[in-house]
Amino acid sequence: MKILQGIGKRCIHFMEETGRLSILLLQAVIGIFHPPFRFEDNLKQLEEVGANSLPVTLITAGFTGMVLALQTYIGFKRFNAESLVGTVVALSITRELGPVLTGLVVAARAGSSMAAELGTMKVTEQIDALYSLAVNPIEYLISPRLLAGFIMLPLLTALADIIGIIGGYFVSVIILNANSNIYIRRTFDLLQYQDVYSGLVKAATFGIIISVVGCYQGFYAEGGAEGVGKATTGAVVMAYMLIIIANYVLTAVFL
Repeated sequence: MKILQGIGKRCIHFMEETGRLSILLLQAVIGIFHPPFRFEDNLKQLEEVGANSLPVTLITAGFTGMVLALQTYIGFKRFNAESLVGTVVALSITRELGPVLTGLVVAARAGSSMAAELGTMKVTEQIDALYSLAVNPIEYLISPRLLAGFIMLPLLTALADIIGIIGGYFVSVIILNANSNIYIRRTFDLLQYQDVYSGLVKAATFGIIISVVGCYQGFYAEGGAEGVGKATTGAVVMAYMLIIIANYVLTAVFL
């Protein structure tokens, strides 16, 4: 009976967490379109999520494209199929590695920052002060972050795709002396619009996941400094798991 009670408590806790997270997402979406419109807050969060995450995102994408080209070239050389390296790199980056790696990088950098910032405001009762001033904290704090994640993740992913493909070109053509014309032709002849589009849709979904999870963990943090630390860790771990799960579901949808 104790085992069944433990399972039941975990199921109830999971449903409660899912319900609170869904309600928070709905209220944040409504807050985006509800006046007053806080353009300065939106721009600040766009900078925080997008511009500040750009260097680490591009470095990750560039070296991922380089490693992917190197490994693909080594494998394909055994079958005399080196001309397909550009195609494999482009498809892998645009459909999978670009959005996933960008989502994981932003989750670690911006998602944890959201959880820490809101968690600190929660344990120091700053969020309660907003309620006392008749300011909706969800519209004031969470809606701009949700909008920033939704807008900036596809933009970061598009840049990551370009840098990743350039990295693959650099390794294949400059280092491994592959034919430049064949590499470029193979890259763009077999790359379809759906490959790029599916990756950008994934990125927008990951942006929503990162923002909502980070804000949720911080918004409901409790227990002082220790609680803020747990909220930050929980935000990164939960965002990682949801990104991986959502990636599989969206990949299956876009088959």
